[in-house]
Amino acid sequence: MPHNLSRPTLILLIFFFLFASVYADDYKLEKPKVALTGVEFDVSAAGEFSAGKVYTLRVGQSLFTPGKVTEEKLLFENITIENSGDPIITLQESGRNIAETSLPVIPAWISVIPPFIAILLAFLTRAVIPALFAAIWFGAWAANGMTFIGIFTGLLDSVQVYVLNTIIDKDHASIALFTFMLGGMVGIISRNGGMHGVVTYAIQKANNRRKGQMSVWALGLFIFFDDYANTLIVGNTSRMLCDKLKISREKLAYLVDSTAAPVSTVAVITTWIGFQVGLIADAIKNLPGLTESAYLLFLNSIPYSFYPLLAIFFVGLIAFSQKDFGPMLKAEKNALQRSENEGDKLESQMEDPDLQVKKNIPFRIINALLPILVLVFTVIITIYMTGEGERLQDILGSADSYKALIYGTLLSMLTAAILSVSQRILSLNEVFSAWYGGLKFMMMGMVVLVLAWALADISVALHTADYIVGLLGEHMPMLLLPAIVFLIAAITAFGSGSSWGVMAILMPLVIPLTWAVLENNGGASAENMHILYSTIACVLCGAVWADHCSPISDTTILTAMSTGCDLMDHVRTQMPYAAAAGAVALFIGTIPAAFGVSPWILIAVGAAVLFGVLSVLGKTPGTT
Repeated sequence: MPHNLSRPTLILLIFFFLFASVYADDYKLEKPKVALTGVEFDVSAAGEFSAGKVYTLRVGQSLFTPGKVTEEKLLFENITIENSGDPIITLQESGRNIAETSLPVIPAWISVIPPFIAILLAFLTRAVIPALFAAIWFGAWAANGMTFIGIFTGLLDSVQVYVLNTIIDKDHASIALFTFMLGGMVGIISRNGGMHGVVTYAIQKANNRRKGQMSVWALGLFIFFDDYANTLIVGNTSRMLCDKLKISREKLAYLVDSTAAPVSTVAVITTWIGFQVGLIADAIKNLPGLTESAYLLFLNSIPYSFYPLLAIFFVGLIAFSQKDFGPMLKAEKNALQRSENEGDKLESQMEDPDLQVKKNIPFRIINALLPILVLVFTVIITIYMTGEGERLQDILGSADSYKALIYGTLLSMLTAAILSVSQRILSLNEVFSAWYGGLKFMMMGMVVLVLAWALADISVALHTADYIVGLLGEHMPMLLLPAIVFLIAAITAFGSGSSWGVMAILMPLVIPLTWAVLENNGGASAENMHILYSTIACVLCGAVWADHCSPISDTTILTAMSTGCDLMDHVRTQMPYAAAAGAVALFIGTIPAAFGVSPWILIAVGAAVLFGVLSVLGKTPGTT
């Protein structure tokens, strides 16, 4: 023992540290990883609390009282900090400090920088993976308070926290699993000649570019029950047909992408319904005076879903008219020129020898058609069997769509393998090589998809949606409320790359806000209930529109993967079409509908305007 430290003093110090460690464990403050200036956040305290004592939370120089109090938890809501820095948060019990922590606070505008970095770098460098990683790194640095040491911890957190968390997420893992299995199935039916059989038969029926594009459009409408299934099935099975008919991969990607989410978001029976209706149901729980059910609200919102409806019409119009404009016109001309100079484009697109059709084998259509039918019917049956309820809408809305897709891709892959081996077209080793070749075809896209998911988690950690809503939604006039919500959803989804994520974030905020605006304007009467319907639709429509324009969107990435199109080429060529349909939907549909014009009339007018736009701007590829 040191001579300058007495025994009583040492004992007191030991008791002090023991007491302090126990005392610190009695109360725990739960706070966000980082806060934004001027953006509200919540702090909760866990421990044992007495009803006879007064609890307050000191944040810097401000005091807050708990909004919800139980014996084990306190919840302090709607806390705001106006200045950036690292303020101390202290929990007080009757004026005595009982727990303390710190919270990094950064300027609110920083929250929109990560998606801006990703999008800007992706367009400038045409290298999506480095752009996404740079954005994730910056976002992780911001989440660490933008300190000097945070630059290095942010780099480590980019992979160890955000990428890792998105990989171990069950839903994300399900998407990756069925995507790889579907890619493996496509590899097998490409190698065993089944896809060649489909192409040969389809060319006999769809023997020109118009019929080919219309068939892809119709197939996209037919597979309406899930956007992922739509994208992967239609994209993979139509790729060779479009090569034969001199249709560019960019055009195929547009046809597939614009008949996936738009169809799924307005069809009455899809895997989106349970998610969308569930969000609406949660948002209307505590709204006094609202008697309509969540499902009825969703059905009433469909006529106001102008963008999905007009996008579907515009795709069909472009496919039928054979007219294009902007970068798509150039892509179509290049496809025609390449086909004329290079001849058969089919083999050149399959650079991996495992995906090339085996020589000297019969091209039997059943070897591709049967696995695809097994996939489609397994998905439909599993969705029905995993759902609950008496009505078909309830059953399909509550179904486990991920399980259905995994079951479907697994059985279709096994069906393709069994057909190949039983007919002695491929050996077991050749089947495995073909399966692995198809899997490798999806690998690069999956890397991009994982990084896009990680960036979406960064947006949640940085409260990007809360900042945008607070910035744009402070003073919302009732008649412009749907249009403003459309823009908020579009901006947020464009930056985050997740339409479902934006729906989940905005729906609980937008519906109570709309209800409050209606009450401030004379109450929710029959004359202004259309504002609520339109606002609900605009959350969905704005998210879907941005989903078509953002290079970090999950469905955009899946579309590029399944169609074999370069991601940035797909975004660049599709954006003018999405922008045209979005502008018409907003100015011809959403804004006039808020003033009471019938949505059905506006849909017809919007379709006519799009017809005029295509007539003026569109040109037929191959003509000058």
